[in-house]
Amino acid sequence: MLEPFLKVEAGIKEIRDIISIAQAEDADSLKHFKEELSKVSLIVDDLEFKTLLGGEADINNAILSVNAGAGGTEACDWAAMLLRMYTLWAESKGYEVVWADQMAGEEAGIKNATLLIKGDYAYGYLKAESGVHRLVRISPFDSNKRRHTSFASVDVIPEVSDEIKIEIKEADIKIDTFRAGGKGGQHVNKTDSAVRITHIPTGIITQCQNERSQFKNKEMALKLLKAKLYESQMQKKAKENENAYVAKKDIEWGSQIRSYVLHPYKMVKDHRTAFEIGNADAVLNGKLDGFIEAYLKGSKKQNA
Repeated sequence: MLEPFLKVEAGIKEIRDIISIAQAEDADSLKHFKEELSKVSLIVDDLEFKTLLGGEADINNAILSVNAGAGGTEACDWAAMLLRMYTLWAESKGYEVVWADQMAGEEAGIKNATLLIKGDYAYGYLKAESGVHRLVRISPFDSNKRRHTSFASVDVIPEVSDEIKIEIKEADIKIDTFRAGGKGGQHVNKTDSAVRITHIPTGIITQCQNERSQFKNKEMALKLLKAKLYESQMQKKAKENENAYVAKKDIEWGSQIRSYVLHPYKMVKDHRTAFEIGNADAVLNGKLDGFIEAYLKGSKKQNA
């Protein structure tokens, strides 16, 4: 954790050395000075941004789920577009994306999908994305080329580390196996390798079907269950402490956290922070940092 601070210290020393030996109108020294100052500024900006990620679980991996709202094919296609957006964002950060489960739409897209995004502060960043996302566009599935509004919800919870003890009793869970039929290749369809786990006391259900073996699918489903139980405990704790807690809303008009407009103009606007970008295509290709930063800064002000 000290490495960024040591880099800043070394960079400042380098800048001081340049200043001490630089001559008036020394173009090479000036260029070197600007380069070093830019490097140090980027490191400081990154350190400043990470001060926004001080939550207990912010450094953890993230479990991200996308669920299509009402609207059939339109909503399923929108859910798939969001899933692609988050995958591209994660890859741009150097994070590993592991598919846990997905259910395909009847004609296009997905009804729901769950990803494990592995990397430092994945949850800290992606917690900004939990909520309902709204899309306005000319439908590619409408022969009359009418404008449609679609909704999908995003749920993000932290993966629970081994240090956090969440007790799951064998008597409290029901395990079902079934034949997988999603992302993962033909091998997933040959045996009943997919696993669904129901936690009887809470009614929480998790499943995984994208690993090669039933054992690995069970392992992943248990990991998802552990994370959901932890999240449930944290929500109860927040309520008890009278902290701000926003309950999940229906996936419908008026409940969205962000709108993506592709017609009659292009714009993406976050309704919590008022942050907006005109380049909707860039956002859908994973350029989310502006929205995430605005949300985290806003949250820090509210909690100050």
